[in-house]
Amino acid sequence: MSIRVSNIRLGIDESEHAVRQRAARALGVLDSDIRRWRILRKSLDARNKADLHFIYAAEVVLSKDEPLVVSRLSGGREGIAAELYHEAPFELPPPGSEPLAQRPVVVGSGPAGMAAAYFLAEAGYRPLVLERGQSVRTRVRDVQAFDAGGPLDPESNYLFGEGGAGTFSDGKLTCRSAGPDVQRILRLFADCKGKPSILYDYRPHLGSNRLPAVVKALRQRTEQAGGEFRFACRVEDLDTSQGRLRGVITSSGYIPCSLLVLAIGHSARDTYEMLLSRGVPMVQKPFQFGVRIEQPQEQVNRAQYGPAKLEEKLGAADYSLIARGQPNVFSFCMCAGGQVIASACEPGYFSTNGMSLSRRASPYANSGMMVTLEPTDFGSSHVLAGVALQRQYEGRAFEIGRGEYASPIQWAGDFLAHRASHGAIPSSYARAVVPAEVASLVPPVIAQALHDGLPRLDRRWRGRFLASATLVGPEARGSSPVRFPRSADTLESAGLSGLYPIGEGAGYAGGIVSAALDGLRAAKAIIARYAPLERR
Repeated sequence: MSIRVSNIRLGIDESEHAVRQRAARALGVLDSDIRRWRILRKSLDARNKADLHFIYAAEVVLSKDEPLVVSRLSGGREGIAAELYHEAPFELPPPGSEPLAQRPVVVGSGPAGMAAAYFLAEAGYRPLVLERGQSVRTRVRDVQAFDAGGPLDPESNYLFGEGGAGTFSDGKLTCRSAGPDVQRILRLFADCKGKPSILYDYRPHLGSNRLPAVVKALRQRTEQAGGEFRFACRVEDLDTSQGRLRGVITSSGYIPCSLLVLAIGHSARDTYEMLLSRGVPMVQKPFQFGVRIEQPQEQVNRAQYGPAKLEEKLGAADYSLIARGQPNVFSFCMCAGGQVIASACEPGYFSTNGMSLSRRASPYANSGMMVTLEPTDFGSSHVLAGVALQRQYEGRAFEIGRGEYASPIQWAGDFLAHRASHGAIPSSYARAVVPAEVASLVPPVIAQALHDGLPRLDRRWRGRFLASATLVGPEARGSSPVRFPRSADTLESAGLSGLYPIGEGAGYAGGIVSAALDGLRAAKAIIARYAPLERR
C-alpha cells in the first residue's frame, strides 16, 4: 500500500529531490523510512509573481505501517495532506473468441492510429497500418523543403505523414481525463524517447523536434510486436457487401479486410467524400475556426512572470485565455517560443497552425484565437457543409497569399480599427507574409466575436496582450466538422460492420493524448471481441 502526499511546495530553485525530504518530514518519519517514491503531479503556482512555487503530489511507500502514519497526520503538517493511495492497474481485456478472417487494418498513423496499432500488436493481432503520407524521416525533409519556398506535396506535409498533424505541433500532452489508461499512454510516449517528466507535469510538452523520434520509436515497437506499416498507401475506396466490410482499394492495390480502424485525421477531406459516397454514416458537428495571434515572447513573459527574468528558470511563459460571450473566444494550441506554420494539404487552399520546439527558444509566441462554429452557422444541411466552409475561406487566403502559400497578416490594432496594415510586418512564418484584412478570411460571426473578445483579453492583461500583436489566418482546422456515429460499447460504425472510426477525424478527440486514448479504446473493443491471430 502507498501514501499520496499532496500540496508539497518547493521554490523554483529547489531540486525535485527535496520532494522526498519534505514528504518524510510531513509524515513524521525519517528520510530512510521511505522505501520508494515518485512524483505524481507537478504544477506551477503563479498567483503571487513575487513568490512562485511548484506544487507537487508524490506517491510514497514506507517501510512502516502506512495507516498508522496517516492517522497521526491530523490534517497534515505545513499544509501538506496525505492519504492512503491505490492506483488502479492498466489492463487489456481478455481476448475474445470470434475469429478474424484477416489481420486488422489501421488507416492513418496519427496518435489514434498509432495507439490502436501498438496495443493490437502487443496483444498478438498483427495489424497492418496504411499511411497515405511518408515515413517521418522523409516527411521532415519534405516539410523543410516547403518552408524554404518549395511546392506543397499533397501527401507529405504538416498534416499528412507518419505521426499525423500532431508531429508538427507544440507536442502538448495535456488531457482532461485521468486514470490508468492515460498513464499508460503517457508511459508509452516516455518510453519511446519522450521525457520522463511528461508523466507528472501539469502541462507536459515534448516539442516538434522530439516528436519525430517518439513517432519512429513507437512504430518500431509496433513492428517488433508483429505490426506492419505501409507508407505512400492511400485508401481510395471500400469494398462492401450487405453492410459489411470486405476490403479496401488503395493506391497500392486491393487489400482484403473485414476489420478497419479508421484514424484518418480531420483533414482527409477526399476520404470524407469517398466514405460519404459509400454510405458510411456521418453527421455535422460543431468545430473550431479562427485566426492565429502572434506576439513577441518577451511580451508574454513579462505579463506572466512580471519584471523578473524567470523564463531563464521556468522557460517561455504560456497562457490559456477565454473571453466569454456569444460566442466565446478562446486560446487554442498556444505555442510559447514557437512559430506559425502552414496547415495545408490541398493545392489552392491555405490555413495556419502553430508549433514549437522543446526549448521554446523562438522570440515569438503564437496561439489560436478560436470560436466554436455550430452547424447552424454552416449555411447548409449537407453533411460536409463545414468542409465547404473551410475551403471557402482557405481558398480566399490562398489567393491573397499570391498562390505561393504566403500568410495573410494584419496588426491586431488595425484589425480592431477596421483599417489596413501596410509595410513589412514581422512574423515567425517561414514563407512570406502579405498584409490583408483578416476579417475577410473568417466567417462574419467569428470576425465579430474577435472584435468583441480581443479587447477584453487585452484589458485583463492591462494592455499587454495586443501590444505588438499580429493576426494571421485563417486557422480553419481546429477540429473536425463531422462525426461518425458509432456504438458506445463496441466503437463500431453505426452503418458499416467492421469499420471502427476513431480519433479527431471521426469527431471523438481533440489533441494528441485524447486521440491516442480513443485508439486504445478501439484496440480494447477489438481485443475483447476477436481472437488474436497468433493463436491460430
